Amino acid sequence: MPARRRTGAQVSVIIPTYNRAELLRGSLAALAAQQPPDGGGFEVIVADDGSADETRSVVRDFEHRLDLGYWFQEDRGFRAAAARNAGARLASAPVLVFLDAGVRPGAGFVRAHLAAHSAPPAGQTRAVVGYTYGYRPDADPLPRSATGLPRTPEEIVRRHGHQIGFQDVRHLAFERFGFDLGTAVVPWQWFWSLNCSVRAADFWEVGGFDEDFRSWGGEDLDLGYRLHRRGTAFTVSRDAWALDTPHERSVEDDLSSGAENVLMMARKHPEPVTELLWAWFAEPRDHFEISHDWNVEDEYLLVLRAAEQARGSVVTNELAALRELPAGTRVAVFGCGPVLPEGLPSAELFDFDGSLAGPSPSGGRVRHALGVRTPLADQSVDHVLVTSRLSGVWDRWGNWILDEAHRIGRHVDTRWLAADKVRTATEALL
Repeated sequence: MPARRRTGAQVSVIIPTYNRAELLRGSLAALAAQQPPDGGGFEVIVADDGSADETRSVVRDFEHRLDLGYWFQEDRGFRAAAARNAGARLASAPVLVFLDAGVRPGAGFVRAHLAAHSAPPAGQTRAVVGYTYGYRPDADPLPRSATGLPRTPEEIVRRHGHQIGFQDVRHLAFERFGFDLGTAVVPWQWFWSLNCSVRAADFWEVGGFDEDFRSWGGEDLDLGYRLHRRGTAFTVSRDAWALDTPHERSVEDDLSSGAENVLMMARKHPEPVTELLWAWFAEPRDHFEISHDWNVEDEYLLVLRAAEQARGSVVTNELAALRELPAGTRVAVFGCGPVLPEGLPSAELFDFDGSLAGPSPSGGRVRHALGVRTPLADQSVDHVLVTSRLSGVWDRWGNWILDEAHRIGRHVDTRWLAADKVRTATEALL
């Protein structure tokens, strides 16, 4: 296999792959046609997750055209996160670009990724989301004949790039923020590993990809979340564009896997924003229709506004009813608020106001959660109290919260809803 030819690369392009030899060939051919960065080169590292096809032969075909490295790990199931980390360990450049096999970059791709890291906001580093034409995880946007490998990415984008169905599936979200996600509240939801970059120092500071992700989906969002929490700024580079090559996809399996992995992420980082992300990936429900352009941004802004409106409001009267429960009753409270009455039984306490998270006066701990999906196991408590503090999100998320309350608890108390209906009816009569 190719020897590492340390050339003082400025950028390391890391491509994980598994039994996609011809798709990999298209990516490597496009990288071989790159305009190298000024003042230095770039390297490419293929991180093979146990392929049994012609992947090694394809890599050999490019060993004299690219500064190329190769990593092979035994096939022990889906380990793309581990493969990307292994490729990053081989990397010698300060900027890491992650590219999926079959994604073919335009000629200025490497230069553009490097340029996007050259002038971040003061005191910040950047994570860069590369624009990707033709990526549709649920369908091929164009016939295979239109995107066939004999044509260059530039030819295909020149012919089809204006078509709405061929644009990056995230295009409307990018356009909303002027292609700079610095003002987004949840920028990491668009940080997808098929075409993205980050400085190596930032990547390793947050621990790289979490190798506990062992099936499709979620490991890139998890990395983006941790980068965001660290203070990394996110931006979109339209110049760092690439083109996805149509190929067979296991759409239903991928969506199911994505939901499970995002649930794992929500358990790792329990807070309302990860609950909302899980809701996007979860099985379709009748509670409300999630449209194609639905995103966590708007939903999380709604939750933040409701939490701000509820700030300072107390529900001690509702909580006091818990004293009537038999001794030893296992209790969970959604929307516990800032004040807990004396003599409150031990309970699993949740509130969607993050400022309340931490030790509670009763000796327990308030966890930051909306109640759409909590870390508690099925039927792990006897009684769930859902308080009126959640009234501001109820029209949108009430059905989901009720589902979750019934999942974790044997009895669910939402008496404030009945009182609210009576009050509304009375006001209508006056």
